[in-house]
Amino acid sequence: MPHHVPGTAGFRSFNLAMASIGLAAFGMLYATQPLLPRLSEQFSIDATSASLSLSVTTGALALLVVPATWLGHRFGRRRAMRFGLVASVVLMFACAVAPTFGTLLVLRAASGAALAAVVGVAMGHVGAEVHPSGLGAAMGLYVAGNSVGGVTGRLVSSLVVDVAGWRWALAAIGVLGLIASALFWRLLPPSVVAPGSAAAGSPAPRAGHAWRQILGDPALIALLALPFLLMGGFVATYNFLTYRLAAAPFGVSEAVIGAIFLTYLAGTVASAMAGRAADRFGRPPVLLTSIVVMGAGLLLTLPPWLPTTALGLLLFTAGFFGAHSTASGWAPVIGAARPATASALYVFAYYAGSSVFGAAVGIGWHAGGWPLTVLLIEALVTLAAAAALYATFATRSSSAPARAVASERAAASERAAASARAAALKGADGGAPAPASASAPRRRGRQRAGTRAVLR
Repeated sequence: MPHHVPGTAGFRSFNLAMASIGLAAFGMLYATQPLLPRLSEQFSIDATSASLSLSVTTGALALLVVPATWLGHRFGRRRAMRFGLVASVVLMFACAVAPTFGTLLVLRAASGAALAAVVGVAMGHVGAEVHPSGLGAAMGLYVAGNSVGGVTGRLVSSLVVDVAGWRWALAAIGVLGLIASALFWRLLPPSVVAPGSAAAGSPAPRAGHAWRQILGDPALIALLALPFLLMGGFVATYNFLTYRLAAAPFGVSEAVIGAIFLTYLAGTVASAMAGRAADRFGRPPVLLTSIVVMGAGLLLTLPPWLPTTALGLLLFTAGFFGAHSTASGWAPVIGAARPATASALYVFAYYAGSSVFGAAVGIGWHAGGWPLTVLLIEALVTLAAAAALYATFATRSSSAPARAVASERAAASERAAASARAAALKGADGGAPAPASASAPRRRGRQRAGTRAVLR
């Protein structure tokens, strides 16, 4: 069977495994975010400096995500993800005993490098292993696992830091990552795409033509701007909201801040719903609606009242994960000439935005408090909406048939590889090729279907 098909045991096990890896990776990736005020106090540093404990992690991940994707193709995605998880857990425990803030930053950067082998490979693994009919749902469930990991990590560290300090909080995240990694190791089924095969969609350096084709596509560039802008605004919001909630007029404890982060669970529901809605109604309307919800939710955090802040954060988080789930599934479709490369570039943009804006928006926090911070983040959201509109109109232009042809060629390559494997298993007997008069209409039909898929 060339893909994991919805309704099969392999599909269910695959989705559970990828949700587990999201739980482990994102719990460790954002482990220091709710601890930023405590780190500022412990090491006598300001908010922007403390936020570097997250920015160096996502920055290292962004820089290494494309090489990690190639290594995953070359040596096997399952092997790369397992290695990355083990290294990340070990480094998480090392962070808990870091003697200085500089040492903590070095260890956090190393954690980002290890996690590149996990999250940088995972999205491409979903795209390569899952049948197109279930790709939206599978990507939605993977992103849902990401949001569960994010909220669990934040909640655990917020609760532990209140009673035992930030070091024990990081150690607790290490234990959480170890348990989730064990589940991933147990549940992930064998790959249906052989490492190094054409069907694996390698972004290998020799594929220079594919890289130029992807980077020269304005629609794909616009789509890649979305994770850069939206993730930057998302991380900046959670980074500096911790300082806002810890200060007057809120003045709440780390445990209460952790409870506020339960709004992150909205992303679990929204990402799964957005994936199914995109499969049914098309990606553009789901993507644009999610961005609008994200911007509206952020505005609700302006009043200095905890209930409206919580509601605004709920909507903001739901909108972000809905947009992320939709755009991440769209990237390999628009970049049909090399879908794994398109996914790798999407992940790069995602974490580059987190690294850049997660710290840079701190300028707004220091200059004008939360109102100026919100203004800067709303600017990022507005730019993302403009990029989404451009990508939508560009894919409805005359370039859509060309992408459909590229998608058909990639699919034809995969079908040829599958046929060769089947022939090897059955023997040299084979069968007569289909007459040209019968195969041509099928090719035209597949190209029309590919055009519809791009437009959706």
